[in-house]
Amino acid sequence: MNKPASLPAPPRAPKRPHRIEQLGRVRVDDYAWMKDENWQQVLRDPASLRADVREHLEAENAYTKAMLAGAEALQATLFEEMKGRIKEDDASIPTPDGPWEYYVRYEKGAQHPRHVRRPRGREDGEQLLLDEEALSQGKAYFNVAAASHSPDHALYAWAADEQGSEYYTIRVKDLATGEVVGGPIESAYGDFAISPDGQWIFWVWRDENARPAKVFRRRLRGGEDALVYEELDEGMFLGVGVAADDSHILIHVGNQETTEIWLIPAADPTAPPVVAELRRVGVKYELDHWTDRWVIRTNDDGAIDFKLSVSEAAVPGKATWRDWVIHRPGHYVTGFATYAGYIVRAERVDALDRLVVTSRTGEEHIIAFPEEAYALSLEGGYEYDTTLTRFVYQSPTTPRQWFEYDLASRARTLRKTQEIPSGHDPSRYLARRIHAPAPDGEQVPITLLMLKDTPLDGSAPVMLYGYGAYGHALEPAFSIRNLSLVDRGWIWAVAHIRGGSDKGWGWFLDGRKAKKPNTFTDFIACAEHLVAEGYASTGRIAAYGGSAGGMLMGAAANLRPDLWGAIIAAVPFVDVLNTMSDTTLPLTPPEWPEWGNPIEDAAAYDLIAGYSPYDQVSAQPYPPVLATGGLSDPRVTYWEPSKWAARLRELTAGDAPILLKINMDAGHGGASGRFDFLKEIALDYAFAVWALEGGWRKG
Repeated sequence: MNKPASLPAPPRAPKRPHRIEQLGRVRVDDYAWMKDENWQQVLRDPASLRADVREHLEAENAYTKAMLAGAEALQATLFEEMKGRIKEDDASIPTPDGPWEYYVRYEKGAQHPRHVRRPRGREDGEQLLLDEEALSQGKAYFNVAAASHSPDHALYAWAADEQGSEYYTIRVKDLATGEVVGGPIESAYGDFAISPDGQWIFWVWRDENARPAKVFRRRLRGGEDALVYEELDEGMFLGVGVAADDSHILIHVGNQETTEIWLIPAADPTAPPVVAELRRVGVKYELDHWTDRWVIRTNDDGAIDFKLSVSEAAVPGKATWRDWVIHRPGHYVTGFATYAGYIVRAERVDALDRLVVTSRTGEEHIIAFPEEAYALSLEGGYEYDTTLTRFVYQSPTTPRQWFEYDLASRARTLRKTQEIPSGHDPSRYLARRIHAPAPDGEQVPITLLMLKDTPLDGSAPVMLYGYGAYGHALEPAFSIRNLSLVDRGWIWAVAHIRGGSDKGWGWFLDGRKAKKPNTFTDFIACAEHLVAEGYASTGRIAAYGGSAGGMLMGAAANLRPDLWGAIIAAVPFVDVLNTMSDTTLPLTPPEWPEWGNPIEDAAAYDLIAGYSPYDQVSAQPYPPVLATGGLSDPRVTYWEPSKWAARLRELTAGDAPILLKINMDAGHGGASGRFDFLKEIALDYAFAVWALEGGWRKG
């Protein structure tokens, strides 16, 4: 790769050919050495990273810093703008539960919140439950994934990760004394459930390969751990919860295409779990108890976009299910919440959300909004016997609004609007929904945000964001971050491509396994449509995605490098073939339903090899690339972006820079503090501006 003499020289990773033979096929991986053979230990103790790997990653970080030196001022400005849109001393709306109402509150300047409560209906008498900011002091990373009080309001439990490895430690505090009771629960998953009688905590254990493998029960105030459930299939995830009416403790087992739920009666929390319906490959279901019956959301019997069934049986096996809300193609039932007298289900129709309220008498009404693109989500509370619920409304131009909604009277009360201290005028912006024709004729939605006076002649720079995996939908939400680009004349575009569930579960099914290439061609079709319609021009589009969306970035770079002026790939899943062939990695067996199993299936091997971004890098000019990762990331391991950057730099026929930034103190989600996280986003955006303005050519 040629470069101007004034620019620093990039690191040159040594090539150490590693031959892999698999299913009669042979591949050579020159950069396999970047994977520390003791990666499990690195997750728990990042300082244990092998010396030669650390030296290489630090050289990459130094090179990226040197290359982006000219963009540091812009990065700082972007960060301050984003930070200026955050109300620093913000607080959530108090959520009532019996005599108390619970909420979290940030102090000015704090990276992490305080968990507090106060007597119900009062403004005074606040009590501190958990001070995340104090606990985070002196730690490079600190994240609380779950926190909850006991039903008698006497204890408070939380799960904290201090490496970014997603190995959590659960602790329980006596709120009367302030003392932690019992010993810490180590190697836990990030969620837990407290039994309705307030005596037990149910938690999920992660094995040495960071997979959830067992459910244990322990007395809340301390004691021995008792094994409740063990999952022998390494391809399944585990979770625990409690039914909305407090009737049962639930153990969730599942992967992307198959689920199974085990039940423990809350009246007898030490009873062995009983399965509701045995797993059947391809059948997903979730359930909750609605006073005298079970409600089941399922895709069984060909209900691609899901339906709701009910069962009056004590153990709701499939034979007892009867259809209640029938399957309607294009009306994707995304979830539901039960209250004593009502059930609220969430639906998505053509990438727009709505809520449907049904009373126990069967009367229905719909909560929806008229904007062209918006997001609507239900917020659960602690109480079951209530007519009040909450939902959050937002759009690309409208900050989040929290509404309290009376299910009986249908009265809607605005409880809070997201405050933007530096100011926000929605009338300056235009949100638009357009559709791009895919190669096979499907219409792919694109959500656009721009200033109203943005010229639509192809001159505006465009940030095109995509994901397209696991059925995850990209909702048209409000973002304090994106405004920093839009205010500079950029168009922010979100591609609602297949692999997500933006247009229903069938939209997801059309972008997985053998149909995975649809995800990549949909994204490219969105870029081409933006060019054709005058929103963008070739080479003036920055493509942006993370994790599985980072795989999308790698594939898009390989397939159409000429379209992009920059590629930003955050924690990118780019070494797909190697990762899906390594059964020791945390997510490999659980991910086979999504991508296929290249260890046993030759067709899956050939398909993955044909799009895996790392394997498909070729001698062609690539645009400027920024790849980021986290050293303790258990989902997309640090060596994936590291190997990809080395291979891109080796093979590119152009002179655009390939940059790598590894956070040596964090995992998949990046920095844990609310401000430190914004610094990472500001780096991504500054790189996009720097790349499209040709900063890398100026030295």
